[in-house]
Amino acid sequence: MHATSNNQHQPIKRCSWCGTDPLYMKYHDEEWGKEVHDDKVLFEFLVLESAQAGLSWITILRRRDNYRRAFANFDVQKVAAMGADDVERLMQDEGIIRNRLKIASTITNAQLFIAVQKEFGSFDQYLYSFMPNGKPINNQPGTVPARTEISDAISKDMKKRGFKFFGTTICYAHMQATGMVNDHVVGCAFK
Repeated sequence: MHATSNNQHQPIKRCSWCGTDPLYMKYHDEEWGKEVHDDKVLFEFLVLESAQAGLSWITILRRRDNYRRAFANFDVQKVAAMGADDVERLMQDEGIIRNRLKIASTITNAQLFIAVQKEFGSFDQYLYSFMPNGKPINNQPGTVPARTEISDAISKDMKKRGFKFFGTTICYAHMQATGMVNDHVVGCAFK
């Protein structure tokens, strides 16, 4: 008689928000909460998170490649140089969210992003100037907040600088996406 193993394949534990959508799970496993200090990636998430305002994140993730194509592979200099003709062209692009205010604000936000880079040396240094000791926060949440005092402060400062579609909730989502905070819940295999 051969012994049989009682070890069955256990599913990987993840934060519940990503559900079972393969794209969402890939994003959760490979990007969300991972520390990023590359200004190009920080700009990409600024564009994507701003586009997400009022929509679900999966809606934007499914259009990410279209945003990459539409906004010059997230080259902040090229996006900052876009003008009215580009806004009109992008309003016809079915691959992105065709909201005139969001498209125009992406261009303005790119210009402001460059101004912040010039003032602070990098956008990363600007963001981390708000963080305790300039370091990311590794939370141990049972539930994930929608905003914090730090996201309040960053979004307030960015609004004062002229950034649009970057309120405290969007700012906190950006912080989570780029690993400024790690909010993987206790028990998540990707903590």
